[in-house]
Amino acid sequence: MRLGVLDVGSNTVHLLAVDAHPGARPLPAHSHKAELRLAELLDEGGAIGEEGIERLVHTVADALQAAEDKGCEEVLSFATSAVREATNADLVLSRVKAETGVELTVLTGAEEARLTFLAARRWFGWSAGKLLVLDIGGGSLEIAFGIDEEPDAAVSLPLGASRLTVGLLPGDPPDPRDVKSLRRHVRAEIARVVGEFSRLGPPDHIVATSKTFKQLARIAGAARSGEGLYVQRVLSRSSLVGWVPKLAAMTVEQRAGLPGVSPGRARQLLAGALVAEGAMDLFDAEELEICPWALREGVILRRLDHLPTA
Repeated sequence: MRLGVLDVGSNTVHLLAVDAHPGARPLPAHSHKAELRLAELLDEGGAIGEEGIERLVHTVADALQAAEDKGCEEVLSFATSAVREATNADLVLSRVKAETGVELTVLTGAEEARLTFLAARRWFGWSAGKLLVLDIGGGSLEIAFGIDEEPDAAVSLPLGASRLTVGLLPGDPPDPRDVKSLRRHVRAEIARVVGEFSRLGPPDHIVATSKTFKQLARIAGAARSGEGLYVQRVLSRSSLVGWVPKLAAMTVEQRAGLPGVSPGRARQLLAGALVAEGAMDLFDAEELEICPWALREGVILRRLDHLPTA
């Protein structure tokens, strides 16, 4: 069957259509993406304004039409931190449902972490042993650890690349004092949860998902996306440490000229790099491997687990 998963994130609204069957690896069939930047459309009171709601409604309607055009039998629709934390989330959700018919499921941060962990576990398999999974989104950082398909620990921190850029990293290029302040903030937040994971013992494999990690790995020399999903891509802490001051000194336009960095993500790449560097340092990760699967694939895999096999 062809399934669609509609992800209303802090940066983008992304429809992924896959050909999926229980017991088989989902095969991507179509991708429809629109940059909405909901995290940047919040007003001073934390609400998504009328313009933002209208843009979201139109974007969801477009994605739904794309799903129909591509023959999706079912569309799994969910929203993450930008909608979850909006002070008018109920209004936003009711408007989307009333005007498009789509009922968005709002995932908690812990659910995001668990579903992303499931995707990484299925990608790397049981032989990977105990996994530590890091995922930097637009609004939050998810961390999960475990040896099974359900992690033993899973947390979500308000350290998304877009959120931090908008709130704490103005300037182009940013003021070095703001960069230093953000670095302290990020590390203090991550340090608060490190002990929860340390007590479970060291991981056998550390992996990362999300566009931020993929772009950081790419500028550090990893293979480009066109070389395929199955090419191993890694990011070393030493490479990242070398890149952070370079990114801090660059303008947004200069970052957008780096390999693999899209213009829409260039502004928030520095904040993402500071989060990645802090997480790798505090979790003592010398190197991590990029996982091609993330939250959307986790949602699809969970749905397939509940389909009848006959």
